Amino acid sequence: MQAFLKGTSISQWLLDIAEKENVKISNEGIAYLVKVSEGDLRKAITFLQSATRLTGGKEVMEKVITNISGLIPAETIDGIFAACQSGSFDKLEAVVKNLISEGHAATQLVNQVHVAILENDNLSDKQKSIVTEKLAEADKCLAVSADEHLQLISLCVTVMQQLIQNC
Repeated sequence: MQAFLKGTSISQWLLDIAEKENVKISNEGIAYLVKVSEGDLRKAITFLQSATRLTGGKEVMEKVITNISGLIPAETIDGIFAACQSGSFDKLEAVVKNLISEGHAATQLVNQVHVAILENDNLSDKQKSIVTEKLAEADKCLAVSADEHLQLISLCVTVMQQLIQNC
């Protein structure tokens, strides 16, 4: 069974480790590491170790942590939402193709879009539920090896439909 620590506890552990191992990382970097690791200290330590090796003694930055963790960069997620909000299928398709060609996992996009939709104050609860239902459908299809491109296009079209209702 996996135990999770509170955010402040994990932050303190990571700060102590960073200090003892002479790892250069800011408090903001530690906070980002806690967020990315989802409260899993082992995962956070592994990310910190990997980032430290990758930076070669330089300060561990959020971008390095993002790359190591497998998260899709916030700028990329913002680009997807911008394409959805544009109402242009051509822009949307180009962004999805680019996402796949960069090697990002479709399941990771599903997870991050889920968080972004829940945090979006411009969508009604009904709109959020429509997108969330589509997220669940895409997640299920991806789990049984459905085509990533088609699933992401379908998901993003649903997001587009809900976002352009607010314009």
